[in-house]
Amino acid sequence: MNNSTHITDRTLAFAVRVVKLAGMLDKQPGTPRTLANQLLRSDTSVGENVEEAQAGQNQADFISKMSIALKEARETLYWLKLLIATEVCTTTQVNEMIQEANELVCILVTILKKTKENGA
Repeated sequence: MNNSTHITDRTLAFAVRVVKLAGMLDKQPGTPRTLANQLLRSDTSVGENVEEAQAGQNQADFISKMSIALKEARETLYWLKLLIATEVCTTTQVNEMIQEANELVCILVTILKKTKENGA
């Protein structure tokens, strides 16, 4: 499995988990719904931009899409941490998701770094 397939598979699998969490949060009244919507928007954008990068018109387009995916992955981390800080979720409920989001951030940073090095 090449790196592109690996990251697309991982971002899709992670998005599935986020969609399920957001569905659970959406059943709660008030603030959890708002947080669920923010989390859902940022996380689904990660996979969307990774997919779009695979069909990038050139290296600059690829870098642009992957950079957006990286920003959205970092935003996803923020929303997950906020769910814990506001006691909407427990650390136990989202700890594995935070770990995966951190790993995705690291992978995206590495992809961007190597792409930029290879293009220089």
